[in-house]
Amino acid sequence: MSVSVQSEDFDLGAEVTALTDGNGNIGAVVTFVGLVRDKTGGALLSMELEHYPGMTEQALAEIEGAATKRWSLSASRIIHRYGNLKTGAQIMMVATASPHRKDAFEAAEFLMDYLKTDAPFWKKEHFKDGAKWVDSKAADDAAKDRWS
Repeated sequence: MSVSVQSEDFDLGAEVTALTDGNGNIGAVVTFVGLVRDKTGGALLSMELEHYPGMTEQALAEIEGAATKRWSLSASRIIHRYGNLKTGAQIMMVATASPHRKDAFEAAEFLMDYLKTDAPFWKKEHFKDGAKWVDSKAADDAAKDRWS
């Protein structure tokens, strides 16, 4: 189980290899990579992510810990980037590994739903004509609530 908050990009293949290396109990790996998406048809230049070092890592570790208590996971990995990321850049990754696919899929989905709502990141979108902070979404809260 591992959490990283970093400005550097990551290599998904290398991360999955490190996650599974030497563990013959793993029968399924589920990965999710989030990208900086332009929903405006070309107006978005980048997304800036801010966080509080220490507090952010602890919050992500608690979210990951909740998943490991709920599902039979052999391994998991969360990477979340910060800084000014261009459109199309990798912003975060969740990987879960378990003996069976159901646990890996459900745990990955749980992690994503909680990261969207409970990870202490502040996001600002930078456009050609200015910038604005990203508000939370009711749909993200509803997705998280289904795990209660």
